[in-house]
Parts: sequence; C-alpha cells; structure tokens
Amino acid sequence: MLKILKNFTDSPTSGGIILFICVLISLTIANSPFGAAFENILNTPLGFETASVHLRYTTALWINDGLMAIFFLLVGLEIKRELVSGELSTPRQALLPIFCAFGGAIVPAGIYFAVNQGTETVSGWGIPMATDIAFALAVIAMLGKRVPASLKVFLAALAIVDDLIAILVIAIFYSAELHTIYLGYAAAILALLFIFNRLGVRSLIFYLIPGLFIWYFVHHSGIHATIAGVLTAMTIPLATKGKKEPPLLKLEHALTTPVNFLIVPLFALANTAIRFEEGMLEGLVSPLGIGIIVGLVLGKPVGVYLMTKLAILLRIGSIPQGASWAQIIGVGLLAGIGFTMSIFIALLSFSDNLLIAEAKFSILVASLLSGITGYILLSRVATPSNDNEKKT
Repeated sequence: MLKILKNFTDSPTSGGIILFICVLISLTIANSPFGAAFENILNTPLGFETASVHLRYTTALWINDGLMAIFFLLVGLEIKRELVSGELSTPRQALLPIFCAFGGAIVPAGIYFAVNQGTETVSGWGIPMATDIAFALAVIAMLGKRVPASLKVFLAALAIVDDLIAILVIAIFYSAELHTIYLGYAAAILALLFIFNRLGVRSLIFYLIPGLFIWYFVHHSGIHATIAGVLTAMTIPLATKGKKEPPLLKLEHALTTPVNFLIVPLFALANTAIRFEEGMLEGLVSPLGIGIIVGLVLGKPVGVYLMTKLAILLRIGSIPQGASWAQIIGVGLLAGIGFTMSIFIALLSFSDNLLIAEAKFSILVASLLSGITGYILLSRVATPSNDNEKKT
C-alpha cells in the first residue's frame, strides 16, 4: 500500500489529477444545496488582530495570499535553479520567456480593450492578461516525457513573469492605494537576505523567518502577497559546500509534496466554486465574454508565438532546447488558462454582481478551452529530433 502511494505521489501526473478532481468537486458544491455553507466557510475569518498587527483574514484569503505564497516560493526556487545552472542559465534562453510573457499579456489586453471600447466593461482589460501558473503547470506535468523538460521550464518562467506583470497591473491600475512604507520595510529585509547569501549563511531559518516578514509587509503594501514567495526564493543559496545538499535544493525537495498534494488542491477548491447563474450564457457573447474568451484562447498563443519569433529574429533569445514551433503554440494555449488571477482582477474591475458572474463564467470557459486544446496539441505533436533541433 505504501509503495502504491509513493508511486502515485512520485508520478508527474498525479498532482494534475488531484487538481482537476478538486475543480470538479468545487464546482459541484457551489451549485448544490451546500453552496451557501461552503461560501460561509471560505468567508470565515481566522487569525488575530491587535492595534499594530493585522493577521485576521478570511479562509479564502489565507489560502490565496498565504498558502499560495509557499507555492510561489517553490516555483521561485525552481526558476532560480534553472537560471543559475539549468535551462535558463544563458542570457538568450532567459530573455525568451520574459519577452514572451509581455507579448502574452499585451495582445490579450489589446483584444479585450478593442472589443469593449466605449462600454461599461472596458475597465476589465486586465482580466485576460494573467496565467494561472498552478493549473498551467499541472496540465503540462500530465504530459510527462511527451514534452521536453526545457518546455516545462519555459512555461514556468513565462507564467511567473506573466503573473508578476499582472501583479504590477493590479498595483498600478486596480489598487486603491499603495503603502510605500511597507514596501520599504520589505525591501530592507530582502536586502538583508541577499547579504546573508553573500556572507555564505546556509541555514534556511535565516531566510524563511525573515521571508514571513516580507510576506506580511508586501501584503500590507497593497501588492499581491504571493510575490513575497518569489522574492524570498531568489535569496536562498544554491552553491554547494562539500558534500552537503545546497539549501535551495533541500527546501525545494521538502516543499514539492505538500505543495502539489495539499496547497494547490486547497487553492483549486477555494477558487473554482463558481455558481452558475441566470444570464451567464448570454454573457459569453457579450463584449465582456468575447473579450475574455478571445483574449485568453487566441490572444495568449498569438502573443507568445509572435514574441518568440521576434526574439529569435532580433537574436535576443533562442527556442527552448528540443522544442518545436507547434509546441510553442501549445505552451501559449496553456498560458491562456486564466482562472484565479483573472477572477481576482474581475472582482476589482466591476461592482455589478451580474458582470462579475459573467466574467467568472467566461474565464472558466476560456480556461477550459485553453487547457484542453493546449493539452491535445502538445500530446500529439512529436518532439523534433536532434537534427531538426539543430536546424531550428
């Protein structure tokens, strides 16, 4: 029994399977008689609050801003490892996902703005910009060895930059107020962690405890708190010392199982509880629905593909090793899985409950279309041979 459980947890597809089961459970509960009770649980406040410390938030917020910061910490560790000694260790390889992320954000936003210009929903232009990294990586993980490892790293890096762009958009265009003093506190602690790194401090406690304070100050600054996970990850040492495992790899190995089998499933349960309401179907063919669906399903792959072409033309990037152009389009489709960040921006964009419901339903439809078409394309496209790869 233990062997079966270990084989399941070690499988690259098991996390994705659990994730999609949680999505189905969440949708079922939200549209059942238990929907109201489930919503009450998500809205239940937890934590404590004093005159100077504010740590009392709803269950949903603890999941989205607290637990997901750990997820982003893990992703940040993976990205740093690849930047230092992996697939993104050369400037040309690192620049490509950054370049593509901007294309994958600007094109969908442009499509939405063009469709909704002059309407009451034009303020939602940021909705199709974001990629849900948890779902996108889960889908590509389910493909296993059918896609090259470099393509998975490329998607992870693209999604990280994409989310950072979305976070900046929220901070600049959708935040009521930024608290620069909290940003200053977070920056000071981050600088201290980089000093620890330069001094050769290897104990993880000297990075993780200050990382909690970075999370607290980033959260109170008005910027999405999950960025604290990525920032903290960038400071953790990867250099080896003797035969000891590098701190970064040690933490990465420790976080992988709880993130994949606890944090991400909880995240899916909390954020896909979309109640199907009257008017949602009509919303799919409204400017709001068209802007979201076309932006995510078409705008994302077009933006990623065109920027890949442009980056290679300008000689500032190279296609991921072992990948084909069809697979680049497939990654662009997976980047069109919006879900959480898109829903979050929708909540910030509108005050009308019907518009919010239409936006959520459109995001769900677009994300399903992007995920399914991306999975089918990547599963059917063969990885090019070494000879073709060299020609590319």
